[in-house]
Amino acid sequence: MTQIRNICVYCGSAPGADPLFLEAASALGRSLAANGIGLVYGGGDNGLMGAVARAVLEHGGRVTGIIPGFLRKRENMLEAAQELIIVDDMHTRKRIMFERADAFVALPGGIGTLEELVEQLTWVQLAQHTKPVLIADIGGFWKPLLSLVAHMREHGFIREQFELHYLVSEKIGDIVPMLRKAAEMAERSGHESTIIDARL
Repeated sequence: MTQIRNICVYCGSAPGADPLFLEAASALGRSLAANGIGLVYGGGDNGLMGAVARAVLEHGGRVTGIIPGFLRKRENMLEAAQELIIVDDMHTRKRIMFERADAFVALPGGIGTLEELVEQLTWVQLAQHTKPVLIADIGGFWKPLLSLVAHMREHGFIREQFELHYLVSEKIGDIVPMLRKAAEMAERSGHESTIIDARL
């Protein structure tokens, strides 16, 4: 049976304007630790990145941080992580994050978070992997993106045979169960492009 052993979390290196974002990041970290799931993330100690990683560590979980050398100071590398991998560039960072993870979660964030999320959505669309991708729509943060995806679909740029497959959760407590269910269903189906689409 497919197991979710490590989850890659994409999120902002800033805290964001709404305190709800930091609360959600910490809650996700606690949830990962409580479920025995390791965190794979960008290695920083700032903003939501730092909040989710510190929460995992504070509750006995495992953290793997992957960070390019040029961001060690800018993102204030989290020295307390059990595993820190320093790489040469962003492409290597993203590749290793992908290789180490069994699923992906996007919390609120900026352009970097958006780029990482869209890359995974593209790879799933092109049947390059079956790892679940979940958008954590905290406080409605990702609703403009979800509306844009619907707009693309309406105008014929997301076709039925190349549909986007992703999960959406507004509650942190739903994330781990949804990812586990998606992984199980993908394994049972045996079809490379099948992932639960739980858009709300």
